Amino acid sequence: MTEIVIRTMKAQDIPAVAMIEKQLFSQPWSEQAFLDSLQQDTLFLTAWSENIIAGYCGMYCFSGEGEIVNVAVAPGWQNQGVGYRMLNVLKEQSQEKDIRRLILEVRVSNAPAVHLYEKLGFHSCGVRKNLYELPREDGMIMVWEQPPCL
Repeated sequence: MTEIVIRTMKAQDIPAVAMIEKQLFSQPWSEQAFLDSLQQDTLFLTAWSENIIAGYCGMYCFSGEGEIVNVAVAPGWQNQGVGYRMLNVLKEQSQEKDIRRLILEVRVSNAPAVHLYEKLGFHSCGVRKNLYELPREDGMIMVWEQPPCL
C-alpha cells in the first residue's frame, strides 16, 4: 500500500474534500459547511498519498465528548485501511483534548462502516428511526468510551 499521511484539515483542502463528499453522500456538506466547521471546536483530518486526498474525517468537540460527523474515503482508496488509520488518529487526538467518549451515527445497512467502527472499539447503543433521507433509513448510534484510569 502507498504511504498515507494523516494531517489536520486545512481550508485549502476543502474543494477536494467537498468533491469526495458529493461522490459518496446523498446529502453532501457544502464547501461552506466544511469551512464553517473548521472555525469551531472541531478535529477534522485528511488522509493524503503524495498530493492526492484519499479521505477525511471529523468531529465536533464538547466537554469530554466528541461527535463524529464525517468519515469518508475516496472510491479508489476504499478497503485499504485509510478509514481505520484516520479514525485511530482521531481517537488519539481526541484523548489529547481529554475527550473520553466518542459517538457517531451510521446507516444500519452500511455493514462495512459498522464493521470498521466495531473493529475500533465502538458498540451500538441504539437506533434512531428514519434518521437518514435519500433513501429513508434508520441510523445506528455507536459509542466508544475510553476505559477509566485505574
